Amino acid sequence: MIIDFLGELQDKDPYELRAELSVGGSELPVDSLLIVEILTRLEEHFGISIPADAEAARSTRSVRAFSRTVLGSIIEGQQP
Repeated sequence: MIIDFLGELQDKDPYELRAELSVGGSELPVDSLLIVEILTRLEEHFGISIPADAEAARSTRSVRAFSRTVLGSIIEGQQP
């Protein structure tokens, strides 16, 4: 989902973007404004709220870490 949104916002094919990330490493190749846009889309899509804390900020440095943060927020949101 993150790579799909990233591809859409950068006018790149998600499959090509996945391949680029596989070859070039898992760093999230975006600036802070794009991160905010991706966060907003994810929060709206999944009905979650990702905290604006140091841990979440660090997670935006790589796709894998960011995915873990999003998944954690989804799981928390599903708990009663």
